[in-house]
Amino acid sequence: MEIILIGYMGSGKSTIGKILSEKTEIPFFDLDQIIEEKEKMTVKEIFQRKGEIYFRKVESLYFNDFMANNDHYILSLGGGTPCYANNHEKLQLPEITSFYLKVPIADLVKRLTEEKENRPLVAQLNVEELEDYIRKHLFDRNFYYHKAKHTINASQPTDEVVAEILKKLA
Repeated sequence: MEIILIGYMGSGKSTIGKILSEKTEIPFFDLDQIIEEKEKMTVKEIFQRKGEIYFRKVESLYFNDFMANNDHYILSLGGGTPCYANNHEKLQLPEITSFYLKVPIADLVKRLTEEKENRPLVAQLNVEELEDYIRKHLFDRNFYYHKAKHTINASQPTDEVVAEILKKLA
């Protein structure tokens, strides 16, 4: 089983992935954590020191490497991963079961406002700026996010999101 979770930051990819892993006994991995381990820097540090172009190159490299060397996993991607280097095409591969965890903008604003200290990309934004930032990103990314085989309403309670994914996997 090869499961990929995509969605905007704050959509619950890591939380859902970990719970799904416990319920299915399929190992969970987070692409951002893989990148941080390989690069020996946080994602934020990579962006600051080497820039976004470098980050997107290594992100795609490690994503492809992971997929080539694993065949039983739940993998959460960074919010931008599907949008670069034709990564969205991998969501359609026959062996992949991909899920877009879709959350309305208002819910993302609420979640990210509560997690601001852990979200360096949005930490300095006020609520109005945050909403505009999310709205623009979602406009740019929707095409890629909708390449997932399944779209899940991830604004519902976590256990309901997991139950819906499990139904699709059955």
